[in-house]
Amino acid sequence: MMVTFLLTFAVFVLVIFAMSLGWLIKRKSIQGSCGGIASLGLEKVCDCPEPCDARKKRMAREAQRQQNRIL
Repeated sequence: MMVTFLLTFAVFVLVIFAMSLGWLIKRKSIQGSCGGIASLGLEKVCDCPEPCDARKKRMAREAQRQQNRIL
């Protein structure tokens, strides 16, 4: 049982090290290969016609902050 755990741990460490080679060598972070949501033509993650209530509250708070900064 312990051998399986140690072997699995070693494999995970090797995989993480292999993924970090790009950063170690080029100082470039890991990136996705598909281009993200923008490549699908979506402006936001859910692509809902109207934002949810939590999003509306955040937008109102941000608008209030912007207005307070102007004044």
